[in-house]
Amino acid sequence: MRRDPYEVLGVSRHADEREVKKAFRSLARELHPDVNRHDPEAEEKFKEAAEAYEILSDSERRAVYDRFGFDGLDSRGYAPSGHGFGSFADIFDAFFGGDPLGGFGGAFRGGGPGPVHGGDIAVEAEVTLEQAARGASVEVSYELVEACEHCRGNGAEPGTPIETCPRCEGAGQIRTVSRTAFGQLVRAHACDLCGGEGRVAREPCRQCGGRGRRAARKALQVDIPAGIADGQRIRLSDRGHAGERGGPPGDLYVLVRVREDERFLRDGNDLVTAVDVPAPAAALGTTVTVPTLDGEAEVEVPPGTQPGTVVSLRGRGMPSIGRGRRGDQRVVLNVVIPRNLSPRQRELLEELRGTIGEENLRQPEEESLFAKVRRAFR
Repeated sequence: MRRDPYEVLGVSRHADEREVKKAFRSLARELHPDVNRHDPEAEEKFKEAAEAYEILSDSERRAVYDRFGFDGLDSRGYAPSGHGFGSFADIFDAFFGGDPLGGFGGAFRGGGPGPVHGGDIAVEAEVTLEQAARGASVEVSYELVEACEHCRGNGAEPGTPIETCPRCEGAGQIRTVSRTAFGQLVRAHACDLCGGEGRVAREPCRQCGGRGRRAARKALQVDIPAGIADGQRIRLSDRGHAGERGGPPGDLYVLVRVREDERFLRDGNDLVTAVDVPAPAAALGTTVTVPTLDGEAEVEVPPGTQPGTVVSLRGRGMPSIGRGRRGDQRVVLNVVIPRNLSPRQRELLEELRGTIGEENLRQPEEESLFAKVRRAFR
């Protein structure tokens, strides 16, 4: 039983052309036989997805289907082009940059389609905050479709000729005539022998099965620039999927993920860290040790320091990409009130409380109520 095209592609009935194409490309990636060998039904699933795309990408076919379903399409002589796949050159088109149906529906002009640009690849690379601050070289691995080295991408066993397709006589397409209630319908679809190429190898390459390309896994060292932020991308040209029929390869995009560091929060090129200061030490003044990207540093805590006071360490933050100038590190002094007091500690604090007067609580300069509240919640 034929499934609803909208259900096959996983799109709503209000999806536009771009959404339909995006959904089909996603399915093509999942169902491509070279990267989905574990699923023996991948080819049939792809043909189903191709038929769904062929219906929903054509405004007239889609309108007929929306009103009358498959019966309406069949009565008008429609037959899915995807059922004519012989090789998977058209699948490569869908997966790696060409029109998702590789020219089905009348796009052929004889002699086969032209060059197809290879598809892009996206991978993730995770680095620590220190690596992001200083720059690093990390290894990424990814799967791609590359030109077969054995046949150099032409699909023929070395030393054997590539001949004109005997079925389509080099046209790359086959025309069929069917009778409908509206008269004869002439329809062109890709040749199932040459896959629309117009030529076939007398002896297909043993390594790639005559496709000219094959799935592979690559490992690559990627230079991460100092100062990069989480979510930024690095583009490596010509590192993506191989093109087809002389087309250029795609690009590799590395999405950088900067691992969270429990010591710091990043704010632009600044780093923010917090350090606990006991209330008596904040009242008397002290020195505290704080972590930085360059090791530990000492910070002076002036007498009478209030909760939330911020001390800046100049040039201890993250560098700007390409400039080298570093941001600051802001140290938030978190004044901590002691708990679980011993009897002697309580006695001392009681004695201290009895000596504290208004002059001890007065701020260096008069504050408004709003300023006091803001300072309390800082």
